[in-house]
Amino acid sequence: MTVNRTQELIRSLQDVMELSPRGEVTLRRREALQGEAVDRLAERAVFGDDEEKTAARWLIHELARQTGLHPASIQGLYEAMGRGEAGGFTTPALNLRGLVYDSARAAVRAMRRLEAGPVVFELARSEMGYTFQTPDEYAVLILAAALREGMSGPLFIQGDHFQFNAAKYHAGGETRETEVRALRDLVRDAVQAGFLNIDIDASTLVVLERPGLKEQQRDNFEMQAEFTALVRNHQPQGVVVSVGGEIGEVGKKNSTPGEFRAFMDGFKESFAARGNGAPGISKVSIQTGTSHGGVPLPDGSVAEVKLDFDCLRSISEIARREYGLAGAVQHGASTLPGNAFGQFPKHGAAEVHLATEFQNILIDHPRFPAPLRQAMYAWLADKCASERKTGMTDEQFYYKTRKKAWGPFKKETWDLPAAVRDELRATLQEKFDFLFRQLQVGGGAATVARHVSPVGVRRTAPPGLSKG
Repeated sequence: MTVNRTQELIRSLQDVMELSPRGEVTLRRREALQGEAVDRLAERAVFGDDEEKTAARWLIHELARQTGLHPASIQGLYEAMGRGEAGGFTTPALNLRGLVYDSARAAVRAMRRLEAGPVVFELARSEMGYTFQTPDEYAVLILAAALREGMSGPLFIQGDHFQFNAAKYHAGGETRETEVRALRDLVRDAVQAGFLNIDIDASTLVVLERPGLKEQQRDNFEMQAEFTALVRNHQPQGVVVSVGGEIGEVGKKNSTPGEFRAFMDGFKESFAARGNGAPGISKVSIQTGTSHGGVPLPDGSVAEVKLDFDCLRSISEIARREYGLAGAVQHGASTLPGNAFGQFPKHGAAEVHLATEFQNILIDHPRFPAPLRQAMYAWLADKCASERKTGMTDEQFYYKTRKKAWGPFKKETWDLPAAVRDELRATLQEKFDFLFRQLQVGGGAATVARHVSPVGVRRTAPPGLSKG
Protein backbone atom coordinates (compact mmCIF):
# COMPACT_ATOMS: atom_id res chain seq x y z
CA MET A 1 0.00 0.00 0.00
CA THR A 2 1.32 3.47 -0.84
CA VAL A 3 1.53 6.21 1.73
CA ASN A 4 -1.45 7.89 0.01
CA ARG A 5 -3.57 4.78 0.62
CA THR A 6 -2.59 4.83 4.28
CA GLN A 7 -3.59 8.46 4.59
CA GLU A 8 -6.85 7.75 2.78
CA LEU A 9 -7.68 5.08 5.35
CA ILE A 10 -6.91 7.48 8.21
CA ARG A 11 -8.93 10.32 6.67
CA SER A 12 -11.93 8.04 6.29
CA LEU A 13 -11.94 7.64 10.08
CA GLN A 14 -11.61 11.29 11.08
CA ASP A 15 -15.16 11.37 12.43
CA VAL A 16 -14.24 8.50 14.77
CA MET A 17 -10.70 9.11 15.91
CA GLU A 18 -7.68 11.33 15.78
CA LEU A 19 -4.26 9.85 15.05
CA SER A 20 -1.19 11.72 16.32
CA PRO A 21 2.08 11.83 14.37
CA ARG A 22 3.42 9.31 16.93
CA GLY A 23 0.69 6.83 16.00
CA GLU A 24 -1.45 7.39 19.10
CA VAL A 25 -5.20 7.10 18.70
CA THR A 26 -7.70 9.37 20.44
CA LEU A 27 -11.32 8.27 20.10
CA ARG A 28 -13.60 11.18 19.18
CA ARG A 29 -17.11 9.76 19.36
CA ARG A 30 -17.94 6.27 20.61
CA GLU A 31 -21.26 6.21 18.77
CA ALA A 32 -19.52 6.81 15.43
CA LEU A 33 -18.11 3.29 15.66
CA GLN A 34 -21.61 1.97 15.06
CA GLY A 35 -21.57 3.36 11.53
CA GLU A 36 -19.80 2.65 8.28
CA ALA A 37 -16.34 3.58 9.57
CA VAL A 38 -15.86 0.17 11.18
CA ASP A 39 -17.28 -1.50 8.05
CA ARG A 40 -14.52 0.15 6.04
CA LEU A 41 -11.87 -0.87 8.54
CA ALA A 42 -13.07 -4.48 8.58
CA GLU A 43 -13.08 -4.66 4.78
CA ARG A 44 -9.53 -3.30 4.56
CA ALA A 45 -8.40 -5.65 7.34
CA VAL A 46 -9.35 -8.57 5.09
CA PHE A 47 -8.91 -7.39 1.51
CA GLY A 48 -6.29 -4.65 1.70
CA ASP A 49 -2.68 -5.23 0.72
CA ASP A 50 -0.25 -6.27 3.44
CA GLU A 51 0.52 -2.78 4.74
CA GLU A 52 -3.11 -1.70 4.72
CA LYS A 53 -4.22 -4.90 6.47
CA THR A 54 -1.65 -4.31 9.18
CA ALA A 55 -2.80 -0.74 9.71
CA ALA A 56 -6.51 -1.60 9.72
CA ARG A 57 -6.06 -4.51 12.12
CA TRP A 58 -4.04 -2.42 14.55
CA LEU A 59 -6.66 0.34 14.47
CA ILE A 60 -9.44 -2.16 15.22
CA HIS A 61 -7.53 -3.52 18.20
CA GLU A 62 -6.73 -0.04 19.46
CA LEU A 63 -10.31 1.25 19.08
CA ALA A 64 -11.55 -1.87 20.87
CA ARG A 65 -9.10 -1.33 23.72
CA GLN A 66 -10.13 2.31 24.12
CA THR A 67 -13.81 1.38 24.32
CA GLY A 68 -13.27 -1.32 26.93
CA LEU A 69 -13.66 -4.27 24.55
CA HIS A 70 -10.97 -6.87 25.19
CA PRO A 71 -10.16 -10.41 24.02
CA ALA A 72 -10.43 -12.42 27.23
CA SER A 73 -9.98 -15.85 28.78
CA ILE A 74 -13.02 -17.63 30.17
CA GLN A 75 -10.77 -19.34 32.74
CA GLY A 76 -12.13 -17.49 35.79
CA LEU A 77 -15.72 -18.40 35.01
CA TYR A 78 -14.87 -22.05 34.29
CA GLU A 79 -12.93 -22.28 37.55
CA ALA A 80 -16.04 -20.96 39.33
CA MET A 81 -18.12 -23.65 37.61
CA GLY A 82 -15.65 -26.26 38.83
CA ARG A 83 -16.09 -24.98 42.39
CA GLY A 84 -19.88 -25.00 42.08
CA GLU A 85 -20.09 -21.20 42.30
CA ALA A 86 -21.58 -20.77 38.82
CA GLY A 87 -23.60 -22.99 36.52
CA GLY A 88 -27.01 -23.83 35.13
CA PHE A 89 -26.01 -22.79 31.62
CA THR A 90 -24.07 -24.19 28.67
CA THR A 91 -21.66 -21.89 26.85
CA PRO A 92 -22.37 -21.70 23.10
CA ALA A 93 -19.17 -21.77 21.05
CA LEU A 94 -19.86 -20.41 17.56
CA ASN A 95 -17.75 -21.50 14.60
CA LEU A 96 -18.26 -18.84 11.91
CA ARG A 97 -16.98 -20.01 8.55
CA GLY A 98 -18.42 -17.55 6.05
CA LEU A 99 -19.66 -13.97 6.13
CA VAL A 100 -17.85 -13.81 9.46
CA TYR A 101 -18.22 -10.08 10.06
CA ASP A 102 -21.96 -10.15 9.39
CA SER A 103 -22.49 -13.39 11.31
CA ALA A 104 -20.62 -12.06 14.34
CA ARG A 105 -22.62 -8.83 14.21
CA ALA A 106 -25.81 -10.90 14.35
CA ALA A 107 -24.52 -12.88 17.34
CA VAL A 108 -23.40 -9.78 19.23
CA ARG A 109 -26.73 -8.09 18.55
CA ALA A 110 -28.52 -11.09 20.09
CA MET A 111 -26.09 -11.06 23.02
CA ARG A 112 -26.76 -7.41 23.75
CA ARG A 113 -30.52 -7.76 23.43
CA LEU A 114 -30.59 -10.68 25.87
CA GLU A 115 -27.70 -9.46 28.05
CA ALA A 116 -26.31 -12.90 27.28
CA GLY A 117 -23.10 -14.51 28.37
CA PRO A 118 -20.89 -16.35 28.12
CA VAL A 119 -20.67 -16.72 24.33
CA VAL A 120 -17.50 -17.92 22.58
CA PHE A 121 -16.44 -17.23 18.99
CA GLU A 122 -14.14 -19.91 17.65
CA LEU A 123 -12.36 -21.28 14.60
CA ALA A 124 -10.86 -24.74 14.14
CA ARG A 125 -7.48 -25.54 12.64
CA SER A 126 -9.16 -27.24 9.66
CA GLU A 127 -11.54 -24.30 9.13
CA MET A 128 -8.62 -21.89 8.91
CA GLY A 129 -7.50 -23.78 5.81
CA TYR A 130 -10.68 -23.96 3.77
CA THR A 131 -12.11 -20.59 4.84
CA PHE A 132 -8.80 -18.80 4.10
CA GLN A 133 -8.70 -17.21 7.57
CA THR A 134 -5.69 -16.77 9.81
CA PRO A 135 -6.21 -16.44 13.56
CA ASP A 136 -5.32 -12.76 13.29
CA GLU A 137 -7.95 -12.09 10.62
CA TYR A 138 -10.67 -13.99 12.46
CA ALA A 139 -10.00 -12.26 15.79
CA VAL A 140 -10.01 -8.85 14.13
CA LEU A 141 -13.37 -9.49 12.44
CA ILE A 142 -14.95 -10.61 15.72
CA LEU A 143 -13.60 -7.48 17.43
CA ALA A 144 -14.79 -5.27 14.57
CA ALA A 145 -18.28 -6.81 14.69
CA ALA A 146 -18.47 -6.23 18.46
CA LEU A 147 -17.33 -2.62 17.99
CA ARG A 148 -19.94 -2.10 15.28
CA GLU A 149 -22.70 -3.33 17.58
CA GLY A 150 -21.60 -1.24 20.56
CA MET A 151 -20.35 -4.06 22.79
CA SER A 152 -17.81 -3.61 25.57
CA GLY A 153 -16.29 -5.94 28.14
CA PRO A 154 -14.68 -9.37 27.66
CA LEU A 155 -14.85 -11.05 24.26
CA PHE A 156 -14.08 -14.78 24.18
CA ILE A 157 -12.24 -15.93 21.05
CA GLN A 158 -11.21 -19.58 20.91
CA GLY A 159 -9.02 -21.91 18.92
CA ASP A 160 -11.18 -24.96 18.28
CA HIS A 161 -9.83 -28.43 17.46
CA PHE A 162 -6.14 -27.58 17.34
CA GLN A 163 -5.91 -31.14 16.20
CA PHE A 164 -3.06 -33.55 15.57
CA ASN A 165 -2.91 -35.46 12.31
CA ALA A 166 -2.71 -39.02 13.64
CA ALA A 167 -1.01 -40.53 10.57
CA LYS A 168 1.75 -37.92 10.63
CA TYR A 169 2.20 -38.16 14.39
CA HIS A 170 2.39 -41.94 14.52
CA ALA A 171 4.79 -42.01 11.56
CA GLY A 172 7.45 -40.75 13.98
CA GLY A 173 10.74 -39.10 13.08
CA GLU A 174 10.80 -35.89 11.06
CA THR A 175 7.19 -36.39 9.90
CA ARG A 176 6.01 -36.28 13.51
CA GLU A 177 8.23 -33.36 14.40
CA THR A 178 6.94 -31.35 11.42
CA GLU A 179 3.37 -31.92 12.54
CA VAL A 180 4.12 -31.00 16.16
CA ARG A 181 6.07 -27.92 15.03
CA ALA A 182 3.13 -26.75 12.91
CA LEU A 183 0.82 -26.97 15.91
CA ARG A 184 3.32 -25.15 18.11
CA ASP A 185 3.44 -22.32 15.57
CA LEU A 186 -0.36 -22.23 15.39
CA VAL A 187 -0.66 -21.94 19.18
CA ARG A 188 1.83 -19.07 19.24
CA ASP A 189 0.11 -17.20 16.40
CA ALA A 190 -3.36 -17.75 17.84
CA VAL A 191 -2.51 -16.48 21.32
CA GLN A 192 -0.78 -13.43 19.85
CA ALA A 193 -3.90 -12.75 17.76
CA GLY A 194 -6.15 -12.71 20.83
CA PHE A 195 -7.28 -16.33 20.99
CA LEU A 196 -7.14 -16.55 24.78
CA ASN A 197 -9.03 -19.84 24.82
CA ILE A 198 -7.40 -22.84 23.10
CA ASP A 199 -8.77 -26.36 22.64
CA ILE A 200 -5.98 -28.86 22.03
CA ASP A 201 -7.31 -31.97 20.32
CA ALA A 202 -4.99 -34.94 20.63
CA SER A 203 -7.92 -37.37 20.80
CA THR A 204 -6.95 -38.48 17.29
CA LEU A 205 -3.82 -40.04 18.81
CA VAL A 206 -5.74 -42.48 21.01
CA VAL A 207 -4.89 -46.11 20.15
CA LEU A 208 -7.77 -48.32 21.25
CA GLU A 209 -5.84 -51.49 20.37
CA ARG A 210 -3.43 -50.96 23.26
CA PRO A 211 -4.05 -52.87 26.53
CA GLY A 212 -5.51 -50.71 29.29
CA LEU A 213 -7.20 -47.31 29.19
CA LYS A 214 -4.13 -45.39 30.34
CA GLU A 215 -1.97 -46.73 27.53
CA GLN A 216 -4.75 -46.09 25.01
CA GLN A 217 -4.87 -42.45 26.13
CA ARG A 218 -1.11 -41.98 26.66
CA ASP A 219 -0.24 -40.03 23.51
CA ASN A 220 -3.36 -37.95 24.06
CA PHE A 221 -2.61 -36.85 27.62
CA GLU A 222 1.13 -36.45 27.05
CA MET A 223 0.60 -34.11 24.09
CA GLN A 224 -2.13 -32.33 26.03
CA ALA A 225 0.32 -31.72 28.87
CA GLU A 226 3.08 -30.54 26.52
CA PHE A 227 0.80 -28.13 24.69
CA THR A 228 -0.90 -26.81 27.80
CA ALA A 229 2.55 -25.89 29.08
CA LEU A 230 3.29 -24.31 25.69
CA VAL A 231 0.17 -22.16 25.93
CA ARG A 232 1.23 -21.03 29.40
CA ASN A 233 4.58 -19.94 27.99
CA HIS A 234 2.91 -17.78 25.32
CA GLN A 235 -0.02 -16.27 27.24
CA PRO A 236 0.08 -12.50 27.92
CA GLN A 237 1.18 -11.28 31.31
CA GLY A 238 -1.72 -11.34 33.76
CA VAL A 239 -3.79 -13.76 31.64
CA VAL A 240 -4.45 -17.46 32.24
CA VAL A 241 -5.58 -18.84 28.89
CA SER A 242 -8.41 -21.36 29.16
CA VAL A 243 -7.19 -24.66 27.69
CA GLY A 244 -9.44 -27.56 26.76
CA GLY A 245 -8.69 -31.21 26.07
CA GLU A 246 -10.54 -33.98 24.28
CA ILE A 247 -10.92 -37.71 24.85
CA GLY A 248 -13.44 -38.79 22.20
CA GLU A 249 -12.83 -38.08 18.53
CA VAL A 250 -16.08 -36.70 17.09
CA GLY A 251 -17.92 -39.28 14.99
CA LYS A 252 -16.18 -42.23 16.67
CA LYS A 253 -17.15 -44.37 19.71
CA ASN A 254 -18.86 -42.73 22.66
CA SER A 255 -16.73 -41.73 25.62
CA THR A 256 -16.82 -43.48 28.99
CA PRO A 257 -16.08 -42.33 32.57
CA GLY A 258 -13.16 -44.76 32.64
CA GLU A 259 -11.57 -43.16 29.60
CA PHE A 260 -12.11 -39.72 31.08
CA ARG A 261 -10.44 -40.64 34.37
CA ALA A 262 -7.54 -42.35 32.58
CA PHE A 263 -6.96 -39.22 30.51
CA MET A 264 -7.25 -36.81 33.43
CA ASP A 265 -5.04 -38.82 35.79
CA GLY A 266 -2.43 -39.21 33.08
CA PHE A 267 -2.63 -35.54 32.19
CA LYS A 268 -2.25 -34.39 35.80
CA GLU A 269 0.81 -36.59 36.25
CA SER A 270 2.40 -35.49 33.00
CA PHE A 271 1.58 -31.80 33.43
CA ALA A 272 2.95 -31.74 36.98
CA ALA A 273 6.38 -32.38 35.51
CA ARG A 274 6.03 -29.57 32.94
CA GLY A 275 3.65 -26.92 34.24
CA ASN A 276 5.64 -25.42 37.14
CA GLY A 277 2.49 -25.26 39.23
CA ALA A 278 0.47 -23.41 36.58
CA PRO A 279 -3.25 -24.15 36.11
CA GLY A 280 -4.02 -27.14 33.92
CA ILE A 281 -7.05 -27.55 31.67
CA SER A 282 -10.54 -26.19 32.32
CA LYS A 283 -12.76 -28.61 30.35
CA VAL A 284 -12.70 -31.80 28.27
CA SER A 285 -14.59 -32.52 25.05
CA ILE A 286 -16.22 -35.93 24.79
CA GLN A 287 -18.09 -37.95 22.18
CA THR A 288 -21.75 -38.73 22.83
CA GLY A 289 -23.03 -39.74 19.40
CA THR A 290 -22.75 -36.70 17.14
CA SER A 291 -20.69 -36.03 14.01
CA HIS A 292 -19.49 -32.74 12.55
CA GLY A 293 -22.13 -31.40 10.17
CA GLY A 294 -24.43 -34.34 10.76
CA VAL A 295 -25.03 -37.24 8.37
CA PRO A 296 -26.74 -36.14 5.14
CA LEU A 297 -29.38 -38.40 3.63
CA PRO A 298 -29.79 -38.87 -0.15
CA ASP A 299 -32.32 -36.02 -0.34
CA GLY A 300 -29.94 -33.63 1.44
CA SER A 301 -31.74 -33.71 4.80
CA VAL A 302 -29.81 -34.67 7.94
CA ALA A 303 -30.27 -37.97 9.75
CA GLU A 304 -31.65 -37.84 13.27
CA VAL A 305 -28.96 -38.12 15.93
CA LYS A 306 -29.35 -40.21 19.08
CA LEU A 307 -27.28 -38.27 21.55
CA ASP A 308 -26.32 -39.91 24.85
CA PHE A 309 -27.21 -37.22 27.38
CA ASP A 310 -26.61 -39.62 30.27
CA CYS A 311 -22.98 -39.90 29.14
CA LEU A 312 -22.73 -36.13 29.02
CA ARG A 313 -24.20 -35.76 32.50
CA SER A 314 -22.09 -38.45 34.18
CA ILE A 315 -18.77 -37.24 32.79
CA SER A 316 -19.62 -33.58 33.52
CA GLU A 317 -20.36 -34.49 37.14
CA ILE A 318 -17.09 -36.40 37.45
CA ALA A 319 -15.21 -33.51 35.84
CA ARG A 320 -16.49 -31.04 38.42
CA ARG A 321 -16.53 -33.24 41.51
CA GLU A 322 -13.21 -35.03 41.07
CA TYR A 323 -11.11 -32.63 38.98
CA GLY A 324 -12.55 -29.13 39.46
CA LEU A 325 -13.24 -28.64 35.74
CA ALA A 326 -16.17 -26.71 34.28
CA GLY A 327 -17.55 -29.95 32.83
CA ALA A 328 -17.74 -31.84 29.57
CA VAL A 329 -17.96 -30.23 26.14
CA GLN A 330 -20.25 -31.33 23.30
CA HIS A 331 -19.14 -31.03 19.67
CA GLY A 332 -21.07 -31.33 16.41
CA ALA A 333 -24.44 -30.23 17.77
CA SER A 334 -25.72 -27.40 15.57
CA THR A 335 -27.85 -29.67 13.37
CA LEU A 336 -29.68 -31.29 16.29
CA PRO A 337 -33.44 -30.66 16.49
CA GLY A 338 -34.38 -27.47 18.31
CA ASN A 339 -35.84 -29.27 21.31
CA ALA A 340 -32.46 -30.87 22.07
CA PHE A 341 -30.62 -27.68 23.01
CA GLY A 342 -32.45 -27.17 26.29
CA GLN A 343 -31.11 -30.55 27.39
CA PHE A 344 -27.49 -29.40 27.48
CA PRO A 345 -27.75 -27.18 30.57
CA LYS A 346 -30.08 -29.70 32.21
CA HIS A 347 -27.38 -32.38 31.84
CA GLY A 348 -24.49 -30.20 33.00
CA ALA A 349 -22.67 -29.62 29.70
CA ALA A 350 -20.11 -26.85 30.13
CA GLU A 351 -19.92 -25.90 26.46
CA VAL A 352 -21.46 -26.85 23.12
CA HIS A 353 -19.83 -26.23 19.74
CA LEU A 354 -22.04 -25.07 16.87
CA ALA A 355 -21.12 -24.52 13.24
CA THR A 356 -22.87 -26.20 10.32
CA GLU A 357 -26.38 -24.83 10.87
CA PHE A 358 -25.08 -21.27 10.56
CA GLN A 359 -23.60 -21.93 7.13
CA ASN A 360 -26.80 -23.76 6.16
CA ILE A 361 -28.86 -20.70 7.08
CA LEU A 362 -26.68 -18.52 4.88
CA ILE A 363 -26.33 -20.70 1.79
CA ASP A 364 -29.95 -21.92 1.83
CA HIS A 365 -31.43 -18.51 2.59
CA PRO A 366 -33.97 -17.36 -0.04
CA ARG A 367 -32.08 -14.08 -0.39
CA PHE A 368 -28.70 -15.74 -0.98
CA PRO A 369 -28.18 -15.20 -4.74
CA ALA A 370 -28.85 -18.40 -6.71
CA PRO A 371 -26.13 -17.62 -9.30
CA LEU A 372 -23.53 -17.31 -6.54
CA ARG A 373 -24.66 -20.57 -4.95
CA GLN A 374 -24.44 -22.27 -8.36
CA ALA A 375 -20.94 -20.88 -8.91
CA MET A 376 -19.87 -22.23 -5.51
CA TYR A 377 -21.31 -25.64 -6.34
CA ALA A 378 -19.60 -25.67 -9.75
CA TRP A 379 -16.30 -24.96 -8.02
CA LEU A 380 -16.94 -27.82 -5.59
CA ALA A 381 -17.81 -30.22 -8.41
CA ASP A 382 -14.46 -29.41 -10.03
CA LYS A 383 -12.11 -29.05 -7.06
CA CYS A 384 -13.61 -31.57 -4.62
CA ALA A 385 -14.59 -34.33 -7.05
CA SER A 386 -12.27 -36.81 -5.29
CA GLU A 387 -14.41 -36.52 -2.15
CA ARG A 388 -17.50 -37.82 -3.93
CA LYS A 389 -18.16 -41.37 -2.75
CA THR A 390 -19.85 -44.07 -4.80
CA GLY A 391 -23.62 -43.73 -4.66
CA MET A 392 -23.54 -40.22 -3.20
CA THR A 393 -26.31 -37.97 -4.53
CA ASP A 394 -25.68 -34.37 -5.58
CA GLU A 395 -27.48 -33.21 -2.45
CA GLN A 396 -25.24 -35.29 -0.21
CA PHE A 397 -22.07 -34.25 -2.02
CA TYR A 398 -22.76 -30.52 -1.88
CA TYR A 399 -23.94 -30.68 1.73
CA LYS A 400 -20.72 -32.41 2.82
CA THR A 401 -18.34 -30.21 0.82
CA ARG A 402 -19.86 -26.74 0.60
CA LYS A 403 -18.02 -25.51 3.69
CA LYS A 404 -14.91 -25.56 1.47
CA ALA A 405 -16.33 -22.90 -0.87
CA TRP A 406 -16.21 -20.13 1.75
CA GLY A 407 -12.53 -19.35 1.20
CA PRO A 408 -12.50 -19.21 -2.61
CA PHE A 409 -15.69 -17.09 -2.59
CA LYS A 410 -14.86 -14.88 0.40
CA LYS A 411 -14.82 -11.63 -1.63
CA GLU A 412 -18.00 -12.48 -3.54
CA THR A 413 -19.93 -13.16 -0.35
CA TRP A 414 -18.53 -10.05 1.34
CA ASP A 415 -19.71 -7.96 -1.62
CA LEU A 416 -23.34 -9.12 -1.43
CA PRO A 417 -25.79 -6.18 -1.61
CA ALA A 418 -26.35 -4.44 1.72
CA ALA A 419 -30.05 -5.34 1.72
CA VAL A 420 -29.22 -9.03 1.33
CA ARG A 421 -26.66 -8.93 4.12
CA ASP A 422 -29.20 -7.17 6.35
CA GLU A 423 -31.68 -10.01 5.87
CA LEU A 424 -29.05 -12.70 6.39
CA ARG A 425 -28.02 -11.04 9.66
CA ALA A 426 -31.64 -10.81 10.78
CA THR A 427 -32.24 -14.52 10.20
CA LEU A 428 -29.02 -15.46 11.96
CA GLN A 429 -29.91 -13.22 14.89
CA GLU A 430 -33.18 -15.13 15.32
CA LYS A 431 -31.19 -18.38 15.44
CA PHE A 432 -28.69 -17.01 17.95
CA ASP A 433 -31.51 -15.63 20.06
CA PHE A 434 -33.14 -19.08 20.16
CA LEU A 435 -29.89 -20.86 21.01
CA PHE A 436 -28.90 -18.42 23.75
CA ARG A 437 -32.29 -18.81 25.40
CA GLN A 438 -32.24 -22.61 25.17
CA LEU A 439 -28.70 -22.79 26.55
CA GLN A 440 -29.66 -20.52 29.46
CA VAL A 441 -27.06 -17.83 28.79
CA GLY A 442 -29.65 -15.06 28.46
CA GLY A 443 -29.04 -12.62 31.31
CA GLY A 444 -25.68 -14.22 31.99
CA ALA A 445 -23.56 -11.15 31.22
CA ALA A 446 -23.60 -10.27 34.93
CA THR A 447 -22.27 -13.72 35.83
CA VAL A 448 -19.44 -13.28 33.34
CA ALA A 449 -18.62 -9.87 34.81
CA ARG A 450 -18.35 -11.36 38.31
CA HIS A 451 -15.81 -13.98 37.34
CA VAL A 452 -13.88 -12.56 34.37
CA SER A 453 -11.60 -9.53 34.56
CA PRO A 454 -10.18 -8.94 31.07
CA VAL A 455 -6.66 -7.62 30.73
CA GLY A 456 -6.18 -4.88 28.15
CA VAL A 457 -3.18 -5.64 25.94
CA ARG A 458 -1.90 -2.67 23.94
CA ARG A 459 -0.29 -3.44 20.61
CA THR A 460 2.62 -1.46 19.22
CA ALA A 461 1.58 0.74 16.32
CA PRO A 462 2.94 -0.56 13.00
CA PRO A 463 5.77 1.41 11.36
CA GLY A 464 4.58 4.19 9.12
CA LEU A 465 1.12 4.54 10.67
CA SER A 466 1.06 8.27 11.28
CA LYS A 467 -0.39 11.45 9.90
CA GLY A 468 2.71 11.85 7.83
